[in-house]
Amino acid sequence: MAFDPQLIVGPELTAQHGIGVVAPFDFALDRELWRWTPDDVSLFMTRLPYVPVPVTVEMASALADHSIVRQATRDVLAPEPLAVAYACTSGSFIGGARGERELSQAMLRAGAPAATTSSGALVESLALLGITRIAVVTPYIDSVTDRLVSFLGAHGVGVVASVGMGLLNHIWKVGYGEVVNAVSAVDSPEAEAVFISCTNVPTYDIIAPLERMLGKPVLTANQVTMCSALRAMGCQAAGEGQWLVQLGRADAA
Repeated sequence: MAFDPQLIVGPELTAQHGIGVVAPFDFALDRELWRWTPDDVSLFMTRLPYVPVPVTVEMASALADHSIVRQATRDVLAPEPLAVAYACTSGSFIGGARGERELSQAMLRAGAPAATTSSGALVESLALLGITRIAVVTPYIDSVTDRLVSFLGAHGVGVVASVGMGLLNHIWKVGYGEVVNAVSAVDSPEAEAVFISCTNVPTYDIIAPLERMLGKPVLTANQVTMCSALRAMGCQAAGEGQWLVQLGRADAA
């Protein structure tokens, strides 16, 4: 009996474009990143080498080592992404504004067609929203949170209040309830927006409800990273009801 391939052919596949994602060794939220990704964009993931220390300034500095970031960038170029994202907030702010710029340059020199970092994406997103004063929630110990505050200050963004959860490991296990409580505690009328730091903190489902409750943008590390990378390749992020995502759609209209 002759085989007829047309009997099993379905709809035409959507042409795919890709984002290369360089993530820390302990990154556990791959699925969350996909939730901002439209159907015609794929994510190509790679992880930085294991660092046997807790989540401290030392770890963040190790994750920002240019040699390992360059190699990770090269590793993720094989499927030809249109942009590469360094998905680690602390690793991209730990060296200050200059350190973040040099990290992006290292990725570009490694061959990335476009490069973004989580902290650079935050600054970019705040500029798009016209925001210069924010409240900050982090899972970090104070010494790491202080580096974020300094990084933002160097970009002309004032942190009116901040709270750190003091976690040294297993950050991906933080629950939505803990994040909502921290955001509620840190928000104030002086803050034009709230930022939830760390790409290992789950936030997708609570962004829009928090924004409705607070009446202001709530930005998160994974959100700004994905929006920036997608913007760099001319695509729109998914994310129903999220202030930053809706801004991108309005700009494209």
